[in-house]
Amino acid sequence: MTSQLSFTGFVWKNLWRRRLRTLLTLCGIGMAIGAFVGLVGFSRAFEHEWLRIYTSSGTDIAVIQQTFLNTSVDESAAEKVKALPMVAQATPMIYNVMDLTPEVNALAYGWKADSYEFQSLQLLSGRPFRDGSAEVMLGYLLADNLNKKPGDTLEIQGSPFTVVAVYRGGSALEAGAVILPLDQLQQLSSLQGKVSTIHVRLRPAPPGEAPDEYLKRASAQIEAALPGLRAVPAVERASNNQFVRLAHASAWGTSSIALLIGILGIANTMAMSVFERTREIGILRALGWKRWQVLVLIQLEAVVLGLGGGFLGIGVGWGALRLLSALPQTASIVSASFSLPLMIEALGVALLAGLIAGALPAWRGARLSPVEALRHD
Repeated sequence: MTSQLSFTGFVWKNLWRRRLRTLLTLCGIGMAIGAFVGLVGFSRAFEHEWLRIYTSSGTDIAVIQQTFLNTSVDESAAEKVKALPMVAQATPMIYNVMDLTPEVNALAYGWKADSYEFQSLQLLSGRPFRDGSAEVMLGYLLADNLNKKPGDTLEIQGSPFTVVAVYRGGSALEAGAVILPLDQLQQLSSLQGKVSTIHVRLRPAPPGEAPDEYLKRASAQIEAALPGLRAVPAVERASNNQFVRLAHASAWGTSSIALLIGILGIANTMAMSVFERTREIGILRALGWKRWQVLVLIQLEAVVLGLGGGFLGIGVGWGALRLLSALPQTASIVSASFSLPLMIEALGVALLAGLIAGALPAWRGARLSPVEALRHD
């Protein structure tokens, strides 16, 4: 009990007597954790919206190329998929990011007019497009942003298209997107006869067969019919497409840089603290403190700084998510709610940052000889 009180008292005294340095260090690690919470929270919300695209339309499987970088599939493969007994519907599609104006770019989907994916859309005005026609449908968020309505003309890469409908989609990503006939987007993208993926809706599973097993069996059947292609369950595809991977990579890359700066801030604080307290450490060692006790003391101070910054960063990240949820450009994607797993992950990262930052200063402090430390001015 006495040892625990001594540790607690020393930690509090050492952090409190250098209040400005402690505050600046907390702010540094807090901003790093805040960046982590905001960026990772945003990327996960983005992934969730991709999953909603599949669940709202009833898509069970996405057929793609074996490799990540090559996402071009022959459109004719859709007919082979439709012929399989377990498949209810299969529709080829293209998705891409396109510049609609110098200031506005949006996701563009190329569908066929008979695609089952239309069932997940609610037309607010206008009518569906027709295959072979230079017509587009706009999500309501994109229509408001462009100030377009049915009957207006929208120019895409130099070609005029008539807006024929404004719709509300099952996902926020669709609400800010443009949908046009597959053949028109193939022509714009120079992908005649090619598609990004084939979305598949399966027939109901037979009685007694688990949905997961049925999905695996259907995927194996599709891959056997289409050598060189992969049949990926919709849930896996939602977390493993190019856009989601890019969002996750950007979030982790940027937050990692911020965390590195925060770790260096804690390490600098602890190194200065050990240097300034050399005589104090020598006295403790002369009074009988073991090396491991000195090491634990310094590491505990670093952990307190890390966790303190972690709680501060959670507040900063929550504020960032609330701001993103209020901005028109991101309001439909980001939720202001804060998930418990993300909070636990942020505190875990903060704890690990403290341990890493305090490791070297703690090791140096524990190695100090009592005689040499007492001679230090």
